[in-house]
Amino acid sequence: MASQGVGGWASATWQRIKSGDLGSLPVVIGLVIIWAVFYGLNPAFISSRNLVNLTLQMVPIGTLAIGVVLVLLLGEIDLSIGSMSGLSGAILAVLFVNQGMSIWLAVVIALAAGAVVGLVYGLLFNRFGVPSFVITLAGLLALLGFQLRVLGTDGTVNIPFQSGLVQFASQLFLPEWLAYVVAVAVPVVYLLARLRTDQRRKAAGLSAPALTTVAVRAAIVAVLLLVVVSVLNRDRGLSYMVVLFVALVVVMDLLIRRTTWGRSVLAIGGNVEAARRAGINVKRIYLTVFTLCSTFAALGGIFAAARLASANQSSGGADTNLNAIAAAVIGGTSLFGGRGSAYSALLGILVIFSISNGLALLSVSADIRYIVTGAVLLLAVVIDSLSRRSRAAHGRA
Repeated sequence: MASQGVGGWASATWQRIKSGDLGSLPVVIGLVIIWAVFYGLNPAFISSRNLVNLTLQMVPIGTLAIGVVLVLLLGEIDLSIGSMSGLSGAILAVLFVNQGMSIWLAVVIALAAGAVVGLVYGLLFNRFGVPSFVITLAGLLALLGFQLRVLGTDGTVNIPFQSGLVQFASQLFLPEWLAYVVAVAVPVVYLLARLRTDQRRKAAGLSAPALTTVAVRAAIVAVLLLVVVSVLNRDRGLSYMVVLFVALVVVMDLLIRRTTWGRSVLAIGGNVEAARRAGINVKRIYLTVFTLCSTFAALGGIFAAARLASANQSSGGADTNLNAIAAAVIGGTSLFGGRGSAYSALLGILVIFSISNGLALLSVSADIRYIVTGAVLLLAVVIDSLSRRSRAAHGRA
């Protein structure tokens, strides 16, 4: 089939939207509206200093949200991610500060603890068929108990500010020139990857976007990244931790979309019985996804402990669980499984922390922040349900 031009691509996109395949469009529009409203109420919202703080604040819970996206794609849930993040932070702090262990060895052990917990969830789910809701709810309570036990009577362990991990989380930023190089390199890599993919599609006799369409997409990405980097560089710049978080999102998205494992995850989330009959090793997929989810929760806890330079009994508590799950859903991952993207974690956490940050600048009380975030979450679920209904109706037609 011939390559479609920009007009053909726009027409195809519009047809997908009409059929209910909205993708990330609602959250992108919502994010633009949120930023416009807060800028109108307080121009300091888009100041360089505030945006740098916003990017740093979103990373710990955003990392948890990556794992949530994975389990939601299977149509499952993990309610213990907050407790797992608190436990990993406690393990890190106690091993490094109280036991004198190398900070990086402590990080590895904390991550390993997350992987073991996820492995146990997967084994229990596969062996006994206990709903993930029940398994992870029990895990939430058990991990909280382990966290209190690890911290002991002190309750709080402070991590030295001069340690490499704390510096990485709060003080290390890319040089201005390197940040601009990254901003240019990303769309270039995207362009080259798309061109390679399109060549393969053409060789297989499939349709592919015209070169101009791909070039326009890359140019838009480049402009957006250069603007973001320019604004951030007016203050401290782009943090290494933020770059690592975005890199994790990109890598997981590639794994979901471009690998047999990722396609198996989507297939199971769409119809587990059909996936099993197609020869997919369903139990192995469940095992790997639960393990990855808890490992991301542990990594998020490490980021949180590094950001605060401490771990305590409340680490991973409060609204950590809810914000991570809400971020995945608000970002566009379906609660019903089979549809979503790792970018949901990035977009969703941007929405949640934009709301929280903007309301804080307006000195709005915490109760209003929770109400607004809850309303946005409900709206995201309603949109997801309506889009599923629209796709079903379009399929019958």
